[in-house]
Amino acid sequence: MISSGQTPGFDLSELSLALLAGSLVLVVAVAAVRLANRAGLPTLLLYLAIGLALGQEGLGIPFDSDQAAQVLGYCALVLILVEGGLTTSWSSIRASVAPALALSTVGVLVSVAVVAVALHEILHTDWQISLLIGAILASTDAAAVFSVLRVVPLPRRLSGMLEAESGFNDAPVVLLVTALSLQLADPAEAEPWWQIGLLAIAELTGGALIGLAIGWLGGKLMRQLASGTSGLFSLGVVGIGVLAYAAASTAHTSGFIACYLAALVLGNMHLPHRQSVTGFAQALGWLSQIGLFVMLGLLARPSGFVDEVPRAILAGLVLLLVARPLSVIVSLTPFGVPWREQAFLSWAGLRGAVPVVLATVPITNNVPGVEWVFDLVFMLVVIFTLVQAPLMPRVARALRVTEPGRAADVVVEAMPLEELGAEMLDVAVHEGSRLAGVEVYELRLPQGVNVSLVVRGAETFVPDAHTRLWTGDRLLVVTPGAQRERAEHRLRSVARHGRLAGWHRDV
Repeated sequence: MISSGQTPGFDLSELSLALLAGSLVLVVAVAAVRLANRAGLPTLLLYLAIGLALGQEGLGIPFDSDQAAQVLGYCALVLILVEGGLTTSWSSIRASVAPALALSTVGVLVSVAVVAVALHEILHTDWQISLLIGAILASTDAAAVFSVLRVVPLPRRLSGMLEAESGFNDAPVVLLVTALSLQLADPAEAEPWWQIGLLAIAELTGGALIGLAIGWLGGKLMRQLASGTSGLFSLGVVGIGVLAYAAASTAHTSGFIACYLAALVLGNMHLPHRQSVTGFAQALGWLSQIGLFVMLGLLARPSGFVDEVPRAILAGLVLLLVARPLSVIVSLTPFGVPWREQAFLSWAGLRGAVPVVLATVPITNNVPGVEWVFDLVFMLVVIFTLVQAPLMPRVARALRVTEPGRAADVVVEAMPLEELGAEMLDVAVHEGSRLAGVEVYELRLPQGVNVSLVVRGAETFVPDAHTRLWTGDRLLVVTPGAQRERAEHRLRSVARHGRLAGWHRDV
């Protein structure tokens, strides 16, 4: 028999209020994307602002649990990494994997060392605290970078390097921050550095192997279970990515590298319902980002920010002007990466949610006297996102690392396209692109590839062979899957050289 006695807890009236607040936040956050894109800023700043406005020093919603923030933050990061893996094309990052791995390992160590030395020598911070702050700040944020680069067409090798780096570097940074926090919390039980280093290598290797295995086996299983229900299939694919994290973590290996690699394998196995899976994963990724940044805004206390602004500016300047460039030079010079691209990668190392989440790790591990680190990291992320993000498109153009002919995937829920083995590409005719002035027939696209639609301002029309392209046009190109790379190569070539592209050697 069910008891009728009153028990304290979450009741239906509180549920209604929570759903009201949550849905309003979600709607405002979605609307904020348009505002952020127009301003050239990552959406994370607006989401953080929403959290600050709702928090205890704003509208008064109580949230002060660092433990809950860390747990929820890890959950959000898992879904963000799964989305990143599922939506990353292996062909676009294949040539960039080795440099990205170098950035995610050697580059991280260089960045940590430079920031730690600067904090210790200039601010006289304890060596171990300096190393901890350097580790917390070492991870870059793909969401922050690509939210301001959607309108800047980067070469495939450069965008692939940024994607791969952001997917790989979370795992080693999380291990490093956790190890440093445990060492500070209980120095008597701390393990020697060589042992920690070997353990980190073993955990990363084990996590990678588990992720690859679960991704491949899960893909085979989902192919056998494929049915006409694309939504259920998408849920299963994302579930496999989360399973990889859980399995790797249970085995005391790196769950973050496992879920990213499992999702990367799944996303490149040519599974059915590809567009549905991509759309579902992106929706979960956006929801995770919104929830994560709003939660971190709720956790923050603006009254403590003022005292940390000088230290945040100093640490940020060291990170932006010394640590990041040096880590890029050391990591990428052996791979022959041109100096222009190295300069852009140095500027594009935006920090986002990961450092703010990691700033809660030493607090939850009971490290004494580090509460101020969260405020420092929070202010650094906000200040330097405001500095770096709006200038990033200009920096890319000034360094001449843009690629006007780049084509982007178009997500369309259309089973006939999958059944026909066709894909759709979105091609923008940016300022400076030599696609402008070319007639459609002069593109000389591979057989079976067609420009199906042109969007010109408020006008949308189907082009004919003699339609002349203008700056600002958007083209919808339909291509057989087997011809995609040739079509992209041809479009890039014409964008660089115009209608005489065939007479030039493309690189």
